[in-house]
Amino acid sequence: MVDNQVIRRLILLLFIPVLIFISSCHVARYVWWNFADIHDSEKFPVIPIAKPTLSKSFIHSDSALYIPLPDSLNLMNHAASFDAFLEKNNTVAFLIVRNDSLLYERYFDGFSRESVLPSFSLAKSFVSALIGIAIAEGKIKSVDQPVTDFIPELADTGFNKVTLKDLLEMRSGIRFNEGYSSPFGAMGKFYYGLNLRKYTLRLKTQIPPGEVYNYQSANTQLLAIVLERATGMNLPDYFGEKIWKPMGSEYPASWSVDSKRNNEPKAFCCINAHAVDFARFGQLFLHHGIVDHDTVIPPSWIKESLTITNDSKDSQGFPYTYHWRVMRDGDFFAKGILGQYIYVCPSKNIVIVRFGKKSTGFVWAGFFRELIKSL
Repeated sequence: MVDNQVIRRLILLLFIPVLIFISSCHVARYVWWNFADIHDSEKFPVIPIAKPTLSKSFIHSDSALYIPLPDSLNLMNHAASFDAFLEKNNTVAFLIVRNDSLLYERYFDGFSRESVLPSFSLAKSFVSALIGIAIAEGKIKSVDQPVTDFIPELADTGFNKVTLKDLLEMRSGIRFNEGYSSPFGAMGKFYYGLNLRKYTLRLKTQIPPGEVYNYQSANTQLLAIVLERATGMNLPDYFGEKIWKPMGSEYPASWSVDSKRNNEPKAFCCINAHAVDFARFGQLFLHHGIVDHDTVIPPSWIKESLTITNDSKDSQGFPYTYHWRVMRDGDFFAKGILGQYIYVCPSKNIVIVRFGKKSTGFVWAGFFRELIKSL
């Protein structure tokens, strides 16, 4: 009989080459981990973001909020209750805040308030807010400043006429395929690659800026380099100092990086935090960037970043502004893959946060609008 210790050693020897391959090649990472999922905060190295010394807690509603499920949803999903509907549709966290009170907070599939959730493209809206803060501090002149003022390495690749506004609006005209289905594509390199800065500085333009909307995560990664060079701080540190601590987050957070060697934050995604603190960011925008009479994000920037000025629309037809989707009646939301949302309804002082574990064709933004009518 073969000794158990010998078997364990043989298994370890077999896995060592696999582990080395995964740690040195983005294609191997893609194949091994496959598509992004709700546990991605555990896969990549991170830069920690401390919580403030004094955190702020939401007021909890005295009574449980009953939410009736529309008959159409009941019949379509065979769900007997609102909770059952959320669970059946791959939800892991769902929060409703109204008038600064936490009316509803539910977690599913083993997740809880203590669970750390990866934000994916929700992070883009945080980066946009940091641009507004850097402008208010005088570290960036305006959104009309060319990106090459901060990244001169791109001067010979067609970026001379690309402005920060073009990057914010996803109208930069860069050559970049956002497709998630191939490990050999640009997005595969950006998400799983080990040297994100190198990939970013190799970008080139394809069409003149300002002409066409094209959702591309590379725009946000370029904005991150701009912020780093304008402020002299790395992105997570600047974010922690200017937003995470001032808004009174209850928990620490982190930002995933490409590798331990290069430590480049993946700005287009990958802020890892708790659902209740993502709701707090929605509250910050609901209150025009003000926390306890202190300005965290300039109100003028919030107004500008949520103003529809062109024909940009996302894949579901929602107008796209400075890394936000905006409704013409004033509602707005940040969105990430797997059905992640921070949805804000100013007219009713409501913020909704939803995190999921699987992408579906369900239009959650439309559902939130119907839900808000009953609150």
